[in-house]
Amino acid sequence: MSRLLLGIAGGTGSGKTTVATNIVKRLALDSITVITMDSYYRDLADLPPARRDEANFDHPDSIEQELFVEHLEALKSGRPIEQPVYDFTRHVRTGATLLIEPREVVIAEGILLFHVPEIREILDIRIFVDTPADIRLLRRITRDIRDRGRTLESVREQYLRTVRPMHDEFVEPSKRYADVIIPEGGYNDIAIDMLTSRIRLMQEIYG
Repeated sequence: MSRLLLGIAGGTGSGKTTVATNIVKRLALDSITVITMDSYYRDLADLPPARRDEANFDHPDSIEQELFVEHLEALKSGRPIEQPVYDFTRHVRTGATLLIEPREVVIAEGILLFHVPEIREILDIRIFVDTPADIRLLRRITRDIRDRGRTLESVREQYLRTVRPMHDEFVEPSKRYADVIIPEGGYNDIAIDMLTSRIRLMQEIYG
């Protein structure tokens, strides 16, 4: 059986995870696997902590793209993978892995998903979540302080130094590769309903 591979891209804090979660809620839970590009950040254990904090995590080179593509291809062909587990507070891989099983539908998400040609080529549906910059920034501040032990000043400095420039250079231009653009993120019920209907139809075709 062929697997359906969806890609969800968009800027940091745009609502990619919310879109994925709402798609899962509308479909059978045991038929979907979600994989995130963030798990494939390169291990910075060889750098001192101060140097790690200065890394540009919004540049394509920060991701181990080859491994991510390899894992997407494996899931699409029906083979399980061992996804790396990343520690965002220390910017290192923990050494542990998470077993990800292939399902009827595989959802991949990440800000740089559509920037990589090899990823674009294997996606069956490409979705871009388009959310205003001020909303994305507020969401990132909340997430980084709450979940990643960051300070407001460090989030602000990183946003101005790398996040916004990299979004303008890599993320926003990749929107042109999307099959579907969802304004206002995962709370756009009409768009989510249309997507799930499309997925069901493609499941029938692929099945």
